[in-house]
Amino acid sequence: MITVHHLNNSRSQRVLWLLEELGLPYEVKHYQRDAKTMLAPPELRAVHPLGKSPVITDGNVTIAESGAIVEYLIDSYGEGHFKPPPGTPQRLRYTYWLHYAEGSLMPPLLMKLVFDEVEKAPMPFFIKPIAKAISGKVKSAFISPQITQHLDYIEAELGKSMWFAGKEFTGADIQISFALEAAEARAGLNDSRPHLMAWLKRIHARPAYMRALKKGGPYTF
Repeated sequence: MITVHHLNNSRSQRVLWLLEELGLPYEVKHYQRDAKTMLAPPELRAVHPLGKSPVITDGNVTIAESGAIVEYLIDSYGEGHFKPPPGTPQRLRYTYWLHYAEGSLMPPLLMKLVFDEVEKAPMPFFIKPIAKAISGKVKSAFISPQITQHLDYIEAELGKSMWFAGKEFTGADIQISFALEAAEARAGLNDSRPHLMAWLKRIHARPAYMRALKKGGPYTF
């Protein structure tokens, strides 16, 4: 039996989604973030030394990192689905977007979250203007232009096909979903990019996605 060690409001939600798409039996072990720090609880370190989510256990196998989990589940249980055939242009696009999601797109989104929190963090009143000024400069000079560049790029790419790897829905769509949902929630992704918004509507309408939300619990950014 596959067990998903599921942290609320985390990347592990897309692992539940993939398992629902695959139609596999699994169980969910829930973990809650610390209300003050928003960090994962120490209990997760008993599953994996880094104490982060997502992590799955499948028999004696323990796997961390979303991309590795997606590849493992599709390779082990996909029966030829959710991954284009080897040697095809679609397979190359699949591999690219699978790695792009965390390697290129997520870092500026995470940086924005961190600097947004810096501006809201409690601190002495005489330091706050300095912190806000530094944070604002970093966001305007680097983070926001990077996010804009990525979203423009993805919008253009989704103008070429319905899904990230081509005409068929694949694990690449699942892998990149967390970053794009985060971009819609807190990084300016809106109807000015219609291809991206249409893609979000398509994934949210998938029955497996909706079942995963019920299994994983409330999901906010």
